[in-house]
Amino acid sequence: MSLARLKRDRVLAAQTITAATAPVTGAVASPAAALPSAAGGKASPADRAAAEISLRLTHDLRRLKEIKSIDLKIKAKREMLPQYNAWIVGVLSADAGVGTGIAADVVPTCMVWSIDVGAYDDALAIGEFLLRHHVAMPKRYERDVATILVEEIADAALKVQNTGKAFPLSVLDTADNLTIGLDIHDQVRAKLLKAIGIEQLRKAEDTPAESSQAPLESALINLREAQRLFDRIGVKDRVKRAEKLLTAVSAAAPTTDTGGNPAA
Repeated sequence: MSLARLKRDRVLAAQTITAATAPVTGAVASPAAALPSAAGGKASPADRAAAEISLRLTHDLRRLKEIKSIDLKIKAKREMLPQYNAWIVGVLSADAGVGTGIAADVVPTCMVWSIDVGAYDDALAIGEFLLRHHVAMPKRYERDVATILVEEIADAALKVQNTGKAFPLSVLDTADNLTIGLDIHDQVRAKLLKAIGIEQLRKAEDTPAESSQAPLESALINLREAQRLFDRIGVKDRVKRAEKLLTAVSAAAPTTDTGGNPAA
């Protein structure tokens, strides 16, 4: 896609959302999905761009439904997402929500697809926007934005961690911070806290003993909270390991005399 086309899509997406969410006087506002007929020459460039995005999403959803393999679905989504990027940037830059038209379907869908393909920063940026504007997920997802963000990112992290590899702690922390205080099933929240605790414990184990107390304490807080929220979350062994390491680190730490100086 050319730079000119990308710029055009960004601008037209912003125009569509602004028009769809603007208050009107003496009439009922038309949602972005209710596009004027292009045949009569009444459709604006923004309307036509929205129609193109709508058709693209319909086509892509149909294509995904025909694919059986999860790996092939992910590959297809990775190919599809760039076609929506400029549109998404335009909607987010308008910062006016999604209205009731095509953006209400496209933006949440792209958040989920971004998680699926591992584009977590993109997914979190979209998720923050959706949460701030109280946007509902399309009915086909059967979960709200917060639950999908937490559960899908946590599942992706735990899958990676189960292979012995690290998952970006910043992604996990951002997902947690975006959804703190929101009503999410305890078992779902426990998954995320488990993943955070695992990464914090990994960090503590890779940190010199004299600097590992804080990350060990943080790991224990999150692992214990995951355990409290869902007893079968599977963190008991890691809690014991973190406790053992913390005890050893505390025992090895230099003591101080009453004057605040290290004891001789």
